[in-house]
Amino acid sequence: MITKLKGHIKRYLITGTLVIIPIWGTYLIFKTILISMENLLGDYARSYFPEWYMPGLGIAALLIIVFLIGLLTANFVGRRLLEMWEGLLKKVPLVNSIYSALKQIVDTFSFKGGGNFNRVVLVEYPRKGMYAIGFVTGTTKGEVQEKTREKVLNVFVATTPNPTSGFLLLVPEDQVIPLEMKVEDGMKMIISGGIITPPENKKG
Repeated sequence: MITKLKGHIKRYLITGTLVIIPIWGTYLIFKTILISMENLLGDYARSYFPEWYMPGLGIAALLIIVFLIGLLTANFVGRRLLEMWEGLLKKVPLVNSIYSALKQIVDTFSFKGGGNFNRVVLVEYPRKGMYAIGFVTGTTKGEVQEKTREKVLNVFVATTPNPTSGFLLLVPEDQVIPLEMKVEDGMKMIISGGIITPPENKKG
């Protein structure tokens, strides 16, 4: 009886811990972001405009600035200014490496750089009997297609946890296994190392 009770207690403690960890982690991350945002502009407002300062003013000011930057870069003039700014950053050796890496990651998460991913598939890689998630970027054309017997697809297989690198595989269309999951779900699964798995997409 005591052994059974201990087993139940242990199981409930583990279950409770597994429930609390993601909630607590989300809270800590959210709290850190908010505090950083507040400190970024809140300290400045508190020092120079104490009569106008109120808690949360730094967050509100930063959100307004981010909105205005987004509004500016959405038009032709703003995009040209952004390109000029990026051109200047790329001329600075160390800054260039850091900025380029961060830009690649952001573009991947926003799918700006993955706009040509039209569907998710499984391919046998790196050997027969093992499978990898891939993203079809189009149909192979030119000399490669002319020298293959089958219709060949361009499949990008991203690496975990950094999906900005990976491998381009040229796979016969009849050898890919189509998946129902969205491109976003496939990318999340790769970035998380399989921890985040999209639910089964049942038709009908």
